[in-house]
Order: sequence, then C-alpha cells, then structure tokens
Amino acid sequence: MCWSILTAFLGLISFATAENGFNGWLRYAPVHCDKRCQRALPSSIVTLNSTGTSPLATAAQELQTGLENIIGKHLPIKHASCGRRGSILVATLDQHSRVCNRSADVPALSGDGFWLRAYGDTVQILGKNEKGALYGAFEYLSLLAQANFTHVDYSTSPHAPVRWVNQWDNMDGSIERGYAGPSLFFREGRIVEDLSRVKQYARLLASIRINGIVVNNVNANATLLTAQNMDGLARIADVFRPYGIKIGVSLNFASPVTLGGLGTYDPLDPSVAAWWANVTDELYQRIPDMAGYLVKASSEGQPGPDTYNRTLAEGANVFAKALQPHGGILMFRTFVYDHHINESIWTNDRANAQVDFFKKLDGQFEENVILQIKFGPIDFQVREPVSPLFANLYQTNMAIELQVTQEYLGQQDHLVYLSLLWKEILDFDLRVDHQPSLVRDIISGQRFDRRLGGWAAVVNAGTNTTWLGSHLAMSNLYAYGRLAWCPTDGSQEILQDWIRLTFGRDQHVLDTITDMSMKSWPAYENYTGNLGIQTLTDILYTHYGPNPASQDNNGWGQWTRADHNTIGMDRTVKNGTGNAGQYPAEIAQVYEDIDSTPDSLLLWFHHVPYTHRLHSGKTVIQHFYDAHYSGAETAHHFLSQWESLGGQIDQQRFNEVKSRLTYQAGHSLVWRDAINNFYWNLSGISDENGRVGHHPWRVEAESMALDGYEPYAVSPFEAASGYGAIVTASNSTIGTAQTTLEFPSGTYDLGVNYYDMYGGKSEWAVYLNDRLVGKWEGNSEDTLGHTPSIYIDGHSATRITFRDVYIQQGDQLKITGVPDGVEPAPLDYVVLLPPSVVD
Repeated sequence: MCWSILTAFLGLISFATAENGFNGWLRYAPVHCDKRCQRALPSSIVTLNSTGTSPLATAAQELQTGLENIIGKHLPIKHASCGRRGSILVATLDQHSRVCNRSADVPALSGDGFWLRAYGDTVQILGKNEKGALYGAFEYLSLLAQANFTHVDYSTSPHAPVRWVNQWDNMDGSIERGYAGPSLFFREGRIVEDLSRVKQYARLLASIRINGIVVNNVNANATLLTAQNMDGLARIADVFRPYGIKIGVSLNFASPVTLGGLGTYDPLDPSVAAWWANVTDELYQRIPDMAGYLVKASSEGQPGPDTYNRTLAEGANVFAKALQPHGGILMFRTFVYDHHINESIWTNDRANAQVDFFKKLDGQFEENVILQIKFGPIDFQVREPVSPLFANLYQTNMAIELQVTQEYLGQQDHLVYLSLLWKEILDFDLRVDHQPSLVRDIISGQRFDRRLGGWAAVVNAGTNTTWLGSHLAMSNLYAYGRLAWCPTDGSQEILQDWIRLTFGRDQHVLDTITDMSMKSWPAYENYTGNLGIQTLTDILYTHYGPNPASQDNNGWGQWTRADHNTIGMDRTVKNGTGNAGQYPAEIAQVYEDIDSTPDSLLLWFHHVPYTHRLHSGKTVIQHFYDAHYSGAETAHHFLSQWESLGGQIDQQRFNEVKSRLTYQAGHSLVWRDAINNFYWNLSGISDENGRVGHHPWRVEAESMALDGYEPYAVSPFEAASGYGAIVTASNSTIGTAQTTLEFPSGTYDLGVNYYDMYGGKSEWAVYLNDRLVGKWEGNSEDTLGHTPSIYIDGHSATRITFRDVYIQQGDQLKITGVPDGVEPAPLDYVVLLPPSVVD
C-alpha cells in the first residue's frame, strides 16, 4: 500500500468558462465556499527555513495561488518559527523537529514521501524532504479542487526512487514521435531563450510527483554538449529545480569522435573514459544536481560498444563511472536488436533480443546503472506480453519504460486511456523461482533487493496548449505519474480524479468520460490488431494508419507470418523461436501450450490456421471480423456520448474534443475495413455475418460519372473501400464526380471518405441537385497531430459527415474537388447512413 487512511467527500458544481488546456489538471476552478466555509479554513501559510528557489518555497506559492483560485481566499505566506492553529504548515520532518522542538506523530516515510493532516483551519504538510513537502501541497490542493473539505490524516511514500519522463526532442526543435507541436526546449540547434512554458510543464510534472526529466531525444545529437548548449541546459535545470525535478540528458555514444575529435569511441580506451569524465565534470559544474544520463546504444543504427567488440555492460559502465563522483544515475536502454534479421529463418525472433543481449551481463553493470526496459519485447504495441527480461536480471537495477505519447496507439488523434494496459503489465506475476514476482515489485527493487529502480515514460509534450495535442490524452500523463508513485491505485480511481480536476464535478460529465475512457483501449485493440498480432499499422512509415502487409517481408522483426492459410508467430520452444522459454517455468508452461495460452496472446505465441477455434468458440478469422466491427461501433458511440455533454464543458474544449472524436469515428472505419479486407483477401474466408466487403449504403467514387477526375489504384489496396479511389487529372484540374442516388427517400447522414495528404490543402464541395450541402478543406496537418502522409493510404484516409440530409430517390449528388500542391483532391466513396447504421 502507498497510502494510509484517506477520507473524501465530493461536492457538485459545474464550471463552463472558456479554457484551452494550458493548465491541465491544475485548473483550480472555483468551488462553492461561503463565508462560513472560508472561516473554517486556514488563514495563513507558514514555511520553515525555505529559500526563494526551493521546493518548499514553491509549495507555499502553489498553496497561496491555488487557495485563492479555488475558494477565493488570499492567505499570506509567513516565515514563522512554527505553525499554529489557523495555518497551513509546510515543512520537512527535520525542519519541523528542529524548529518546533517537537516531533510530529508521523508514520514512517521513505524517499520523497509526505504526511498530510487537515483538520478544519489547521493543516500540516510534512515531507521526508522538500520535494515531499511540495507533493503534499499539491495533494492538499487536489483535495480542495475536488471539493473535499473533510478531515484527512494520511501518509504516503513512493513506490520507487526513480520516476522520470523522457522527451524525444531534437536540437532543430522537432520532436520524434511527438504530436503536439515543436519542442519546449530547442530551436535551430540551441536551447530556446524563453523557457516560460517549461515552468508550467514543471508544475504539471511536480504535481504528479515526477522527479526527473531527460530533455533530449535518445537518438541524441552530440552538439548538445557544446559549451553554449551546456549553459542552456543549466538554464533549463534552473526552471525545473524549484519543482524538485532534476534534468538528465541523452548521449550519443560516438560523441568522443564526432564532437571531441578523438580517433575512437571505444569505451575501454583510457582517452575515451577521460573525455566522458571531463564532459560530465563540465555539466555538473553548471548543474550540480543533474540527474544523470540516458543512453541508447547499438540499436537502430545508433553507435555503440559493439563497434569495438565490447559488451553493452562495458559500454554502459564508462558513463556510470563518470557519473559516480557526482551521484548521477545512468539509464541504459535495453531496446537493442538487429533490424536486418532474416525472416526466412523460422527460429529468428526480435522478441528474443533483449534477453539474448542482457541476461548474460547480469551483475556486470555498475551500481548506478539502471536498465530501462520497454514493457513488452517488441515496441509499445497495443498488446504484448510482459518483457521476459524483467525475470532474468537478479543483480541489475531495472526500470520500466512506458509511452505516454501514443506512437502506435492513435497518436493522440484516437482516444486511448493507457492506464488499463499499463496495469495489466504491472500486475503481472512472473513467478520467478516459483515465488510471487509482480512486475511492479521487480522494478521497484523490492523483489531482488535492489537499491535503485523505477519508471520512465516517453511523453513528448510540445508547445500545443494542450501539451499532448489532445485534452483527453492528458489523462495518460496524469495516470503515469500516479502509477509511478503508487502502482496499486486503480485505473478508474485515477481517471475520475483527473476528470474532476480537468472538467469539473458534474456527475454526468464524470460518468460519461469515465465510460468512454475505460472502453477506449479495448476498442482501439479491437479495430487495430487482435489476439496478440500487434498493432497492424505501417511499421515502415508513420506508425499510424493500417498496413498489415508492412509487418512482414522485411528485417524489422515485427512479423505476423500471415499467409493464405495460417497466421501468427510460433514462439514455442518445441517448434518455434523459443521465446516462451525465456519466461520462468510456470509462465513458460502457460505460453508453450496453445490450450492454456490466453486468446489475447494466441498469435503472439502460436502459428495457427485462420480456422483455429478460440476459447470463445469463434475462429480466428471470424474474431478478427467481429472485433473490428465492434471496435468501430464503440468509437462511434464515443462521439454521441461526448455530444451529450454540450453546455456542461466550456465551449473551446468541448469543440476541440468533439473534433478529435469525430475524426476517430471516421478513421476507426478506415481501420476496420482495411484489416478485414486484407485478411478476407488473404484467407479467402468470408465473414459469417456477411458484412466484410458488403456496403449497401456506399457509392464508390470510381463508379460515379467523372469529369476532371480519373480512377486511381490505391496502395495498399485495402486502404480504399473498393480498392480504388479517384484523383484529379492534374494539380490544376478541377474534378467533378456525379451520381444518381437510388436509395429510398428519407433523412440520412451523408458521409464522404477522402484522403487528406501532407503537402496540399485541396477543397471539396458536395451538392444535392446543385444545392450546396457543405464544403471543406484538407487541412488536417493544421488541425490534427498525427504524423501526416504524402500518400493516398490508410494514414491520410478520413471522413467528413453532414448530418440529417434529406434525399429523394433519384436526386443528383455531385462532388467537386479543387486540388492543391501535391494533393489531387482524392475521393474514396460516398455513404448515406440511415439512423443507427455505422458504415
């Protein structure tokens, strides 16, 4: 347990003034507190021995600002000798004992823990250290912001000492796998001058008890280590320091050559070790409390110790030794694999790589090294088993690597609440040596009695006012911080705290967003990749839209081994790659046997016919069809659920979320149809329910009368409804597509599926009997955050819908398209949907 004794009462009040998401969950929206209520609350804030830039001083300032916003009461900050009745005392345990000459009756605290006692107008917030006191202040404000004015008395300590976030920010200001605008830190090879937004980011991170941030990309640029940029890093550290957050940096292994001018970057060469020691000394002269380093080596083309036939441990230790005099930590990524492996060899398997590389090195890393391990064996897929590496390192510190940024999971343009996925991983019992071995206890250091351990999450916040590009995606950042502190917290409990802090305490708002979010990960899994087959996205391009063929016939190792009759990776010891055997015996036995392997991971561990029967009784292929239809229907329901909140959420955020959910509803159909059509064509097995390939309410664009448009063969074929689309004859030709509608007279939702490519902003208009129904522009690169595509494919495919359009049988429908740039106003199909039909 991370907490002891928590009481709560939640009042009800709605709040609907305009907001843009900049404050995240730190809105501190007013709650009803009349004069009697205010008299019952503290009238001053007392700090002990705080300096102007200390977390303790920050705590006092946050309390003052927060209380003024929440209850409309200004509390002066005093530096009295000790707290008294009618005040909020915020201090460390040592300060309280020394200054107040008495010890509080506080439960045992560890790490950055804190104790909070609030009885009416007297509040005590005591931290094990100053960071703990700051966390306690944020906790108290969180209670008040949720209208909890009851007495509370509890203590809490962190699950693990390391709770970091990683930013994949590049020196030019771009962010790899970032979907929320440019970097907060870098521009044109240097650190930006204006770091005001960084301060707000620091507030958000501190409020969820993050204590470290790596500010640059793991695919690091050595120029970060120039003297000018080191000075800039010191300015960044100055911004984070008052919030108890230490900064770290990612390093390029070859920097001694590319920046230092040495002839080698061999980690065992004395000149290389001396160069890194000197660079580290220079950084600590500027940033005495720097957290340490993050290193990606010998992976995906990044340089590493293998160049000189050195082990990964020898490579890591050169950095660790340079850090040791300063108390710094080295986070060393285990994401090491060969991306040119031969698929034709049945036993080859990228999933084996981490255990193959690192198990033999257990105990050879310096004590200040933490191996940063992705939660699964491949790469942040919609579902993977737990990485077996967690069970194979008894003498090495470990941290789990999660991804808040939704690289493979909709890139913040699809609602996917990730706490559910993370909890499945964290709560998994690996049964090492037949003993309880929960992943969360392994990474904390508890299971193998390690001093260091913890958490890292790739966040990639940008300059967009929503930080992640989407208001709802912020629930994932909040959940990450909460779980890193206390992984036994429940996903719904965390989510509902975030909803109340972000959108208010209206019960309908709470229930609706809870229902949407809790269903979102299963829905996304359903309409993307099922049964452990991975996210069937385009792994060779944007990692966004559907392209199942891209998984195979290359050296990247994310194979499905799908052919006309069978599908799935055989990872058994008996017949396959042996991956199942990398797990402890009890788990290996489950995965080795097809009958005991859970359906959700069937295709991860077994190669089976499409006609194989699941535990549910369905065949694999029918499960694919049904799941994809179910997932898309759920995504469509999200939109109607959100629309029911009109008037209960401020207009700006309501409209921005509605826009994303509208897009998700349309793109879920792109996914549904692409995956189903691909495997229908590959297997030749029809959908038992007759849905796949049968769309009675659609009119394919290529079947319409065309003027200035011409048919186009889409690749991959499954990214178009009828495997083809239409494009204008040139980038200066206006295209027209017309058809006579033969549907029964009535009211329909009129949808148009088209392709919104990067590099142009085409314009379209749709008419009924020459009466304008609506027009639109292909500007998703301005309105959405996912990686754009320059192709007509599953990434650029999208839909616009005009609701409640009355048609009469025989009406003439016309669409005009005006191309722009490289975008030839491409169209896929038109659909007229009767009420309750999703297609």
